[in-house]
Amino acid sequence: MRKILIYCLAMMVCSACSPASEPISTKVAQTFEGQKSPDHLKTLSLNKWTWMSDKNTDALSRLFDENSKFVHMSGTWGKAKEIDIIDGGSIWYKNAEVHDTLIEITDNTGIVWHRLTLDAVVRDIEVSNEFAVTEVYVFQKGAWNLLALTFSNVRDEHQIE
Repeated sequence: MRKILIYCLAMMVCSACSPASEPISTKVAQTFEGQKSPDHLKTLSLNKWTWMSDKNTDALSRLFDENSKFVHMSGTWGKAKEIDIIDGGSIWYKNAEVHDTLIEITDNTGIVWHRLTLDAVVRDIEVSNEFAVTEVYVFQKGAWNLLALTFSNVRDEHQIE
């Protein structure tokens, strides 16, 4: 009964979360450990955008797998450089407005596709871009870890099918 109550509380808190809202607390985030459902992965992915906006590199360091890769318009790099970029502010993920999301989970692999508008500051220049973002997660040791995040520049009428 207690697990159900915790789960319901976490779902209520997280259903109110959006990329522009406050990040969920560590205590609530921990209730998602051990959960492999698409809803949990979606919540984690949306909170990742908030953590990126808030430059919360502690939460991101726990989420990003040691071997993760990040594909941007200007290059591809690993976890350490992505964390340095976020922490140092050379890219500030100001706001991600998610328009569409599709999630598929097969065994211990989860793939999240978002169509979003990303407002960012890149090397002191404010930009806004429409992206299809692909995120690949692996479920290991009771938690989701991000393996890959790829930005694909698209038009605003792009649809995820």
